[in-house]
Amino acid sequence: MYDIISVGNISIDLYYKGATFTHSRDRFNLAIGGKYYADFFHEDIGGGAVNVAAGLVKLGLRPAVFGKIGDNPYKEVILKKLADKKISSEFCQIEDDYYKISSILLTDKGERTIIHYETPTHLLKEFFLHKDLKKAKHIYFSPLENLDLKEKKKMISYLKGDQTLTFVNLSAVDCRRPIKDLTAFFDALDVLIINAHEFSDLIKRPYEKIDFKKLEIKLPYLKDRILIVTDSAKGSYGYLRGHIIFQEAVRSKKIVDTTGCGDAYTAGFIAQYIKTKSVTLAMQKAAEYAAKKLGRIGAN
Repeated sequence: MYDIISVGNISIDLYYKGATFTHSRDRFNLAIGGKYYADFFHEDIGGGAVNVAAGLVKLGLRPAVFGKIGDNPYKEVILKKLADKKISSEFCQIEDDYYKISSILLTDKGERTIIHYETPTHLLKEFFLHKDLKKAKHIYFSPLENLDLKEKKKMISYLKGDQTLTFVNLSAVDCRRPIKDLTAFFDALDVLIINAHEFSDLIKRPYEKIDFKKLEIKLPYLKDRILIVTDSAKGSYGYLRGHIIFQEAVRSKKIVDTTGCGDAYTAGFIAQYIKTKSVTLAMQKAAEYAAKKLGRIGAN
């Protein structure tokens, strides 16, 4: 039995870093017709499901990932890297002519620009054939921007048992939906983790006008759920039944790559919460693990 099933995307991540990648005003200066040489290259796997699963392994849990892998030249690379990271690929689905690739340009301060391609297709096929998925102790759902909310709830409801904890990252697309479209979906989750700008979209209020340290959560469908809102270097906030918990961001000695920092926070929170059922301790571990991630290349 797995400690947790991590549901979502699996991608090939190609990292490039070089002095010729000049940038100014938060933009890389790449000329049409130009040719640029990287001083550093790194290949790994990523995607929300993989990033969180990899973190959970490092934090002592046994995860499996549930997502799609293309039947293309990268298939064996992905399967080997999953095995090397001790993430089970038992529930991965192989699909013909499917690609999911991210090319990531890094600055010397770890900031990044991502060029992403995914073959247009449905997320998963033959989902309900996997009866063993129900044996997982817990579930993590990554954002999955292209999956319909009704389909998400259907999948979560299928997986969720009486003792199962369901951790969910909502996509920015979902957070922008009308409130009435989200109400039923939240019945299926236990912990919602989103960033501050996504939360702004969720409650339809400008980010600049939200005081997260004094925020009263008045969304009826979240009253019995744990809500975690991350706000980058400003820290993170936990809300549960009228209580507010603030966690300062842990500073990294050196920022090498910001890719996957949010996923690292999620992994840290999930691992510690499963072990202790303490929101405070889970937020502390999440902040610490996110800071460690900033100090290394790669999304996990």
